[in-house]
Amino acid sequence: MRKTIRFIDLFAGIGGIRCGLELAAKEAGYKTECVFTSEIKGHAIKVLKQNHPDEEINGDITTINEDGIPDFDILCAGFPCQAFSSAGKRQGFTDTRGTLFFEVERILSRKKPLGFILENVEGLVNHDKGNTLKTIIEHLEDLGYKVSYRVLNSKDFGVPQERKRIYITGTFRERISLEDFPKKEKKLKDVLEKGLPTENTPFIKNLLSKYPLKDLYGKSIKDKRGGKSNIHSWDLEMKGPLTEEQKDFLNLLMTERRKKKWAEQHGIDWMDGMPLTISQITSFYQHEHIEDWLNDMVEKGYLKYEHPKKLVKTHTERGISSHREYDTTKEKGYNIVSGKLSFEVNKILDPNDVAPTLVAMDMQKLFVPDCNGIRKLTLKEGLRLFGYPETYELNVSEREGYDLLGNTVVVPVIKAVASRLIETIKFEKQ
Repeated sequence: MRKTIRFIDLFAGIGGIRCGLELAAKEAGYKTECVFTSEIKGHAIKVLKQNHPDEEINGDITTINEDGIPDFDILCAGFPCQAFSSAGKRQGFTDTRGTLFFEVERILSRKKPLGFILENVEGLVNHDKGNTLKTIIEHLEDLGYKVSYRVLNSKDFGVPQERKRIYITGTFRERISLEDFPKKEKKLKDVLEKGLPTENTPFIKNLLSKYPLKDLYGKSIKDKRGGKSNIHSWDLEMKGPLTEEQKDFLNLLMTERRKKKWAEQHGIDWMDGMPLTISQITSFYQHEHIEDWLNDMVEKGYLKYEHPKKLVKTHTERGISSHREYDTTKEKGYNIVSGKLSFEVNKILDPNDVAPTLVAMDMQKLFVPDCNGIRKLTLKEGLRLFGYPETYELNVSEREGYDLLGNTVVVPVIKAVASRLIETIKFEKQ
């Protein structure tokens, strides 16, 4: 009979890390037992109870004494990334206290499990010029662990989503190789359901009346830069009719307003996208009635007439903070009325490609083609885009489901990392 691998799940979310670990353990011939789970988000706890009805879910880990946690073999944690007060200075707990990594650290220090799996955003690698990650690794190694870390992309693990995350793992025995995983690929169409009801709002009707469905694949709908991958409000004439000449001008202005020479002319610090005066505009674009023409686009809402913004720096207890505010001493100019999530559809995903990184704030505005129309991703499709088993339950509202999915982990990547962790620890037979 094989040993039962006992583990704990911190910052559990909907249980993705434990799911990957359990799948890896089962494949290796081991049983598993989750002896402690901690999560504070109400709708995440609801999902955990749907999938693990007989288990107790503990609350805020910062209030739980490590001595009250049962002994275990592996710690799982998708801890949030926070700034460190004295990153990289080897001051024991003092330079991680106040961050949520400290909760992982104090439990590892007290319980001394055989290994751990940590997951975090790719940005942790460069956070505070790399000092945050350096501090984390140093503190784990000070506990006696041989630590490995690597940024892995879910699209290489049979999940049709571009999602790069850092995975940190360690054992007392040896460092685990996180390289040369077998590459598996899938396309979005491999996980999409078919024949579901599509949406038919006035916005979507207008969109489909102007573009064949296949021409929308992979297109973002936003008044921001992005070249040919973007559809703008003026392409759809959402705020009123425009001539083709006006549309061409707006596309040109989108690019021109980002050039640093205009900031020098205004006498302000450069910013990404600033208003241009009539004289600045006529230096690269001529039109017989340019001012009337521009004001027409202001009235319709495609442009705004505004002062440029200056950079204002403020000294605070935490250092220097900065913000932008209008500089009324400078001449007004014309600027794009821009926005990333301005419209009810932010992007139509290409079924022949992989999905972009799914985040909670815009999942409700991601659409997929179905039959001759478009619709939102279903929660079932969302689970598939993170590699969850088909039997996994996510019985919450659409809004709650998108929030949870946007913050969860990719199960097959965890499984691959966990398989190597289990193999390295070399659990003995009972």
